[in-house]
Amino acid sequence: MHSKLLFFCLLIPSTLSSPPNIIIMLMDDMGWGDVGVNGNWAKETPNIDKMAAEGMLFMDFYTANPLCSPSRAALMTGRLPIRNGFYSTNAHARNAYTPQTLVNGIHEYEELLPKLLKQADYKSKIIGKWHLGHRRQFLPCNRGFDEFFGSGNCHFGPFDDEKTPNIPVYKNDKMVGRYYTNFTIFKGTGESNISQIFLAEGLSFIETQSVSKNPFFLYWTPDATHDPNYASPMFHGKSIRGRYGDAVMEMDYCVGKILEKLKELKIEQNTFVFFTSDNGAATYRRRDGGDNGPFLCGKETTYEGGMREPGIAWWPGSIPAGTITHQLGNIMDLFTTSLTLAGVKPPQDRIIDGIDLSPVLLDQRAPIIDRPIWYYRGNEMMAVRVGAYKAHYWMWTEFGNDPLKFTFCRGQYIQNVTVHDQINNTEQPILFNVNRDPGEKYIVSPKSREYKTAMAIIDPIVKAHKEALEPGVPSLNYCDVAVQNWAPPGCEELNYCLPVPESNPKLCVWDH
Repeated sequence: MHSKLLFFCLLIPSTLSSPPNIIIMLMDDMGWGDVGVNGNWAKETPNIDKMAAEGMLFMDFYTANPLCSPSRAALMTGRLPIRNGFYSTNAHARNAYTPQTLVNGIHEYEELLPKLLKQADYKSKIIGKWHLGHRRQFLPCNRGFDEFFGSGNCHFGPFDDEKTPNIPVYKNDKMVGRYYTNFTIFKGTGESNISQIFLAEGLSFIETQSVSKNPFFLYWTPDATHDPNYASPMFHGKSIRGRYGDAVMEMDYCVGKILEKLKELKIEQNTFVFFTSDNGAATYRRRDGGDNGPFLCGKETTYEGGMREPGIAWWPGSIPAGTITHQLGNIMDLFTTSLTLAGVKPPQDRIIDGIDLSPVLLDQRAPIIDRPIWYYRGNEMMAVRVGAYKAHYWMWTEFGNDPLKFTFCRGQYIQNVTVHDQINNTEQPILFNVNRDPGEKYIVSPKSREYKTAMAIIDPIVKAHKEALEPGVPSLNYCDVAVQNWAPPGCEELNYCLPVPESNPKLCVWDH
């Protein structure tokens, strides 16, 4: 242990007198192929591309789940959703999330990143979409954040405030309005200034903490690239990819402004920034969805398109500029890495799935860290990647009748791979070499020496994982119309509390 600490201390730049500020920029439904540095042709992301040129580009960075809420829970806890409880047992291998009918949220016993960072005197703020529970006890300021501007839910709507309430927007622990009624989104045109509000909140927080000389953690998580897409007038109609592309352009602009602010304040060399997305692009949205590059399928699936994400680390003076890594990274690693950089130990009383990436980030000579990537869908381990090889123990794309049509894999069909029925392959997993076959098109023959060699390594890893696994109590099982955002904290001051209907809890229905 002492040698590891000494090694890390040697890596940390000697110019730092305090732990670095930490900014995590988490996009919503943005695909691996949506950024220019990963090959997108639409030229929408000059600032993100510049960020990569000035930092480190991860070619093999993953989320922990192909859907928004569980992936965000994994980031905040450093733990797989199957461990932290952000999954459902209502049906096998179903994706579940946090609609405003959901009764529960992130468990009280889970240690979240902002609370742990308080041990090193960090000030923290989340801006944008929380999605780990919208009821009072689950909101960010009750789970470790010092400040909050955004929403507990996605910006779905508009609703009638009778059958369904519009989603509240919070400033810290009180509602300051609702989407559509107070924070305008013109659903017909896709125009809204919300991303600019989120940007202004972020810049203000950075400046305030810089003046106060506080180390800070900013979790900037806008949702403009989630359906229904929106963009401010300066970006509306500018992208050749339509409304989704407009939103991507605005996200890129915001990224540029945040990095520019760090340089203006001369704190860029003491700020670690990471850019990624919560899950793959929603290809089922057609023209309103994003681009997953060469990968198979998208959001909702455990194929590469659903879980491989853009990943860019930026820290001038510490992370060598213009570097590319094939280190297997995961969104959970941001938890462990952030704690390491802050000098805080991760919780010792539970399994933490995220690894510390700081050796790879700070030393180009550091070896690749050998670790698995787990692909869970609800309560089932669907696949695992070890090195170049990915083994599918279960196959399932979505329900359907047309053998050649897959909504989650728009325009893609691979025989015996994209399937409408849940296929149990645990006796003989389907294997791909995703280094040479990133699109998961060519199955490695079970009769080949390559297959037998790879599976001799993978099977024991899977066996050990399952034997040690203690699933958390599922949080995503129960829904109730009475827990929707009828009367959020602060609604009294706005005279915008709505009548609460009679409680009628039921098992949530997850059909994907």
